[in-house]
Amino acid sequence: MNIGRAKQIVEAPEEIEVRYQGTPVWIQNLNEGEETARVYTREEPDDEQVVPVGQLVEVRHH
Repeated sequence: MNIGRAKQIVEAPEEIEVRYQGTPVWIQNLNEGEETARVYTREEPDDEQVVPVGQLVEVRHH
């Protein structure tokens, strides 16, 4: 995923599923300069990680 799409997902009114290494995550915030995202899982909301935006994958449901 690129930083532009990550911004759209953060700002979207609807829930958009995003995965990091196969695990569903929420994007807490973005660092556009470093192209990283602070994410957390639904199961462990206190366990935040900073990950490269390029490793996030949007799950598109049809």
